[in-house]
Amino acid sequence: MSGLSWRERLRRMNERSLFGGAARPAGGEAQDVTSAAGQARSEAVHRLQVGFFGIGAMVLLVGLASIIGGQADRNDKLAVPEAAPTTEPSVAPAQANPLADAGVVPDIAADPSPSPSVRPLDLPPPPSRPSPGNAAPQP
Repeated sequence: MSGLSWRERLRRMNERSLFGGAARPAGGEAQDVTSAAGQARSEAVHRLQVGFFGIGAMVLLVGLASIIGGQADRNDKLAVPEAAPTTEPSVAPAQANPLADAGVVPDIAADPSPSPSVRPLDLPPPPSRPSPGNAAPQP
């Protein structure tokens, strides 16, 4: 650390502040300390105000969400439950083929013809001894 006193560090910090001016009136050391203390106090009050505003905003937001959730629950309780259907369920009609009915494509048989069986591949037998690692196979 440097050998500067806390007063000197505070004064330099206030000179670099965005809100404080860079030029100071030549009034002496005592005026610098009181203005620095006043500025530090005003910054602390500003931070407290911002913090309290944020806390208040969160409380209002949570309260609003609670009210909306309560109204939704109340509406769900008052809503009519799912009513039973008033008509008897009917059997679904068989699948129709509109293209075949119009004569565009030939009628497809209901029973598909059996597919020909696939002949197994004729592969050479595996080598009798495994080859070591990734070496190329020996003839």
